[in-house]
Amino acid sequence: MTFEKDKFYVSGPSHLTYVDWNHAYHRKSVAASLVNGVYVLEKDRQNQRKFPDSLAFPWWTFFHFRLHRTLVDDVDNSIFGAIYEYKPPTSIGNKTLHRSPRYVIAFRGTITKLDSCLRDIELDLKIFLHTLHLTSRAKIATEAVRKTVLDRVGGNGSNIWLAGHSLGSSIALHAGKTMAKSGIFIESFLFNPPFPSAPLDQIIDSEEMKQEIRFFGSVLRAGLGIAMNSDKKSSSYDSFSSLSAWMPSLFVNRSDYICSKYVEYFERRIKMEEIGAGSIEKIATQNSLSSLMMSAFGKESEPLHLIPSAILSVNLSPHEKNCIKAHGIDQWWKPNLHLEFKLQEYKY
Repeated sequence: MTFEKDKFYVSGPSHLTYVDWNHAYHRKSVAASLVNGVYVLEKDRQNQRKFPDSLAFPWWTFFHFRLHRTLVDDVDNSIFGAIYEYKPPTSIGNKTLHRSPRYVIAFRGTITKLDSCLRDIELDLKIFLHTLHLTSRAKIATEAVRKTVLDRVGGNGSNIWLAGHSLGSSIALHAGKTMAKSGIFIESFLFNPPFPSAPLDQIIDSEEMKQEIRFFGSVLRAGLGIAMNSDKKSSSYDSFSSLSAWMPSLFVNRSDYICSKYVEYFERRIKMEEIGAGSIEKIATQNSLSSLMMSAFGKESEPLHLIPSAILSVNLSPHEKNCIKAHGIDQWWKPNLHLEFKLQEYKY
């Protein structure tokens, strides 16, 4: 999938001459390509490229999807998402179509061009302030997902995918969690999902000190969580536990400071269990210090990044320790990726 228009090149997984919907690499590559299609749709809009000069179409037509609808931000009129419908050729047999989605709803991340940059950065900041769920973009996305589930597939989320990258992963995560709370579990592909956290690895060299700080952090979050939610503690636990059956796929890179804390987040649960502090971590794992502090000052907040269960995929392929490259969407469709898969299941 490499082609040239006006000396502008776009490259994707052209080595996938067919898609085996049972193959994890194929499914991941398709999801990442459809997310990239949203990036290119917005760049087409900014550069006033329209059909037949658009560079976006091959990103979904290559895999036999059609663009059902674009999702537009009501603040800056930028395209931040797209709903794709799978339209396979009649020559493809039913066996090949096993586990194929009927619809894929994809969301892009931040674009550094002025036309959308200011709005995207504003939303990035809201991720760290735990108020992304209050924004119109998150609400538009969630309503689009809800309507697709109810109106297009009769309330069954089994043949719908969610996909997002960076900021788009946070939006997809919010929509997925919202649907999961109503008992509808949507297969989700979240690439480089942001995890707001202090950069301990960059500040402190001593592993022993980092472990002590993490343990103290868990104790502090658990204590504050109990103190501030004592009147609704039981319902809070039940709400978090009810999401445990939903298993979104998280794709992270250890060199990407934006998402790499997900590795530590799940590893800490195991370590706390091993030292007999599982009851503390049960509370800590669903609380964020910054979110608790905002709540203490009467500000509504929701730590969207905290989830009970996930399929965590870590990119272990050799790469430069460059955070920008490690955060790129293009790494996820490259062949010969060395990925470490871990099922992180909430057991409390």
